[in-house]
Amino acid sequence: MGLSIFLLKRMFLYSHLKHFQLALSFYTRLPIPQNLDFQQLPQATVYLPLVGWLVGGVGALVFYLAALLWSPMTAVILALIAGVFMTGAFHEDGFADACDGFGGGWGKQRILEIMKDSRVGAYGAIGITLLLLLKISLLAAMPVTLVPLLLWAGHSASRLPPLLLMRRYDYARIDGGKGVVAVFKPSGKDLLFAAMCALSPMLLLPVGCWLAGVPMLVVNRLLGRYFYRHIGGYTGDCLGASQQVAEVVFYLGASALWTFI
Repeated sequence: MGLSIFLLKRMFLYSHLKHFQLALSFYTRLPIPQNLDFQQLPQATVYLPLVGWLVGGVGALVFYLAALLWSPMTAVILALIAGVFMTGAFHEDGFADACDGFGGGWGKQRILEIMKDSRVGAYGAIGITLLLLLKISLLAAMPVTLVPLLLWAGHSASRLPPLLLMRRYDYARIDGGKGVVAVFKPSGKDLLFAAMCALSPMLLLPVGCWLAGVPMLVVNRLLGRYFYRHIGGYTGDCLGASQQVAEVVFYLGASALWTFI
């Protein structure tokens, strides 16, 4: 009996590890073993917040070390570069594509066609530029000792909203491409696990900053309704946009709340 329980635990942990490795292989550029079952990639999306732990942790470390030598703004830019390098601008690319699609398209089919185009248009270029400038201005204005924690918490918390969209809405198109991972509806148990991973780094922030998660979730709900109204669901690009918007809204909320702490 004891041996059976031990083996079941080993199998459970092995399954979690494999799914986490799948998530890392898809959402980052880290070297991951190739002997993985990519048919299980959709199920690995629940590990997005843990990927955020890693990406945010690296960004926090880069900021901490850079701030010893340069200005806070320079340190923030270097931390953002580290995050983009680790993920290959995966979510930023989705945000830019969503800006192009919803900004320049009329009707579901046209919006989907534009988002599928690999070229970046005016809406995408302007959108991602303004988004990055907003991140830099917000983080550079915060206390230097708080920024590493904000980066870690922001990266992990912002990877929960895409899962909430996947749970609530349907995938807007069934085709290939990077969006294939989105054809998956997380269960309530999956969301609970993801939420625990996503929100736990916030416990290291001042208590007042915990409320920054509220506007993040509210804006994500409105963003989901916007996607549903225009294309009847979401795409992989919509999920990338959701993560980026959630991250910057989290920083906006934390910055606003900090004035009252």
